[in-house]
Amino acid sequence: MLSFIGLGLYGYDMSIEALKEAKKCDKLYAEFYTSNIGTEIEELEKLIGKKIIILDREQIEDGKELLKEAKVKRIGLLVGGDPMAATTHVGLRLQAMEMGIKTKILYGISVVTASASFLGLQIYKFGKVASIARPYEDYFPLSPYDIIKDNLSMGMHTLVLLDLYKEPMNANEAMEILIEMEKRRKEGIIKDNLLIAVVRMSFKKEMAKAGYIKDMINEDFGPPLHSLVIPGKLHFMEAKALIKIANAPKEILK
Repeated sequence: MLSFIGLGLYGYDMSIEALKEAKKCDKLYAEFYTSNIGTEIEELEKLIGKKIIILDREQIEDGKELLKEAKVKRIGLLVGGDPMAATTHVGLRLQAMEMGIKTKILYGISVVTASASFLGLQIYKFGKVASIARPYEDYFPLSPYDIIKDNLSMGMHTLVLLDLYKEPMNANEAMEILIEMEKRRKEGIIKDNLLIAVVRMSFKKEMAKAGYIKDMINEDFGPPLHSLVIPGKLHFMEAKALIKIANAPKEILK
């Protein structure tokens, strides 16, 4: 069997069922490149009572060794957030099913739903999620700009996830990239937007700060993990919630 075990946004967010499944597994693996968590791996090992082997991106995407073991053992793959939010894990599960390996999913808390809940925004008013990757050399993807543009045209909110590869991106760096996207596209999508920085969701000191991008770009949001929300058309209750929860400008009630 291959069990996909969601750890939630912080290692101790895992459900009782997820913890029970992890304890049952003959061997535990983990990957944190699709979704990082704040808990040290040693703490998780103490909680579960088992050694955890960290896999890199290539080992997950290839999956051969993991699936080979899952044919004869009960293998658990620990994943930050919700396991099936990443297409990589969907692909791995399909490979397992094609090989006749049983699979099991232990769902975890996702930043997609948690950020909406924390901010008091209506989850059904969120459009497609955007992800900002760090530019390098001639690589400067503009797809997040198009996603934000499409969502705003429908009055929908956009959750913007930030690059976790090597070093987690902070909200300030993401804002700089958004401004550079606007300079290149010049369509007036990223201008005087209201923007919310969501910081360390589910950690002991989680916080959110709302304001206009020109004012927010020099704010100190502390250590990652960060994400951004660009709201679309706000219901008056959503505006009220952002003022109370994220210290948004009171003028948004107008």
